Order: sequence, then structure tokens, then C-alpha cells
Amino acid sequence: MINVGVAAHSEGSNRELARRFVEKLSNDVRIILGGYWGLMRDVADVAAERGIQVVFILPNNPRELPPRNKFFIPIDTGLDFKARSTILVRSSDILVTLGGEIGTMIELFMAYSYGKPVVILRNTGLSTDKLEKAFNSSFDNRLTAPIIYVNTPEELAEKALAIASKGKMLNIGLSSRPNG
Repeated sequence: MINVGVAAHSEGSNRELARRFVEKLSNDVRIILGGYWGLMRDVADVAAERGIQVVFILPNNPRELPPRNKFFIPIDTGLDFKARSTILVRSSDILVTLGGEIGTMIELFMAYSYGKPVVILRNTGLSTDKLEKAFNSSFDNRLTAPIIYVNTPEELAEKALAIASKGKMLNIGLSSRPNG
């Protein structure tokens, strides 16, 4: 199972963008979101329609709770938005963004700092579009994780799966080595 964290705009809605992204995900994916509003809601609803499990890492006093269904797992952290983001990022094998503002960018920087690969959709019309100009292939000189920019939501899903699958295989190989 691959845990794909999705950082997305909390104000706007774009069901078509969400549909194009989610339709390219495989069935061995679990999506992790920070809430059930804005573009995150679109991703969650499309995922549920496809039978993909969605875990919500909710902040205290969320704007809206996800509906009860067999595909949604809400986790009430009781934490503020930034602290909740730490759990979202740490629980993800990879973090992708369909575009967003400062909260999304904080999650992207956090993922990078934890060594989690980041895949960013270009040309969303949101502030995350500015990241590539400032940070081409890395957020700093440490090169702790790959930063990849893509042009379409389909490419976002395909790159995320390829990178996360490769990382999972490396981890499996490392964990099967005998100690000593």
C-alpha cells in the first residue's frame, strides 16, 4: 500500500482536476488529506467513487467533517493546522500538490525536510506555481528529497506512484537484510 499525501487548496474547488489526478492512481493507494473542504473534498469524493481509501488528518475545529462511509477514515488530532500537517506529512510515502497557498507550501517544505519526495503540479494559478522559479530541483543545498514539477494531474499521479513504488522497494530491500 502506498500512502499518497495530497496538499491542496482549501478554498477553491476543481472536481475535474481531482478526477484527472485520482483516475490515474492505482488501487493499492491510500490517500491522506488534511481535511474535507476545498480541493481536498474533491479529491476525497472522487477517490471514494473509485473505491480508494482516504485518511483525513483533521485539525481541531475542522471546517467540515467528512461524511461517514466505508472509504473515509477521519482522525481527529485535536491539533492546530500546522501541527496536524506534521502527522499528514510523516504518514505519507510521498507528498503531491494540486496547487495551494501557504498551508500547502508549509507541507511541501516539511515533506522535503523529512526526506519525503515532493511532486508539484504547475500552472494552477495558485501561489505554489512560484516555487519552481525560486526552487528548481531542491528547496535547499541539502538535497534531502527529490522535488519534481509536472504539467498535468495525470502526470502528477504517474510520477507519484513511480517514485513512491521505487522508494517502497528500496525500503523492503533494506529491511530484509540481517542485522550485523
